[in-house]
Amino acid sequence: MKNIIIKSTKIFFRGIFVLFVLFIITNCNNPSELHLELEKAEKQLADNLKMYETVWDKVINERQIDLVNETYFDENVTAVTAPENIVGIEGFKAYYNNYLTGFSDAEFTIIDAFGQGDKIVKYWNFKGTHDGEFFGIPASGKKVDISGTTLVKMKDGKIAQEQDFMDNLAFYQQLGLM
Repeated sequence: MKNIIIKSTKIFFRGIFVLFVLFIITNCNNPSELHLELEKAEKQLADNLKMYETVWDKVINERQIDLVNETYFDENVTAVTAPENIVGIEGFKAYYNNYLTGFSDAEFTIIDAFGQGDKIVKYWNFKGTHDGEFFGIPASGKKVDISGTTLVKMKDGKIAQEQDFMDNLAFYQQLGLM
């Protein structure tokens, strides 16, 4: 009787072990909903970063200002600035076109860009010679080399908002304005 109980117990535990192994194998082959959501979000962020970096490289370095359009930018794209924000594609395009008209040799480098969800942080460097009108400031012939950071919000795979941070005093000093 004791042997039958021992054999029954061994069979029972082997059965439990087999069920446990099957459970593990089955769950490893079927990712959880959370896992799938995280993978999707990671892919969207990677796609956003790639598009974002490509567009800004072409806009500034290849002088393709017309890429500021509905394909890459939300129709209500906003540049957070003082004293008031610039809203809409045409205003956004005009704002950044000042950098192209003010610096014919503009060189824009994204040093690093990373993000989470629909937010991106960009660390950048801008170099150029102030040889054209820049936001109403006549050409000074001075060279600038300034770095900064931009906080970006994406919406449905498009650029929806940007806010630049840089040392404006150093920038104006390099332009010879201060």
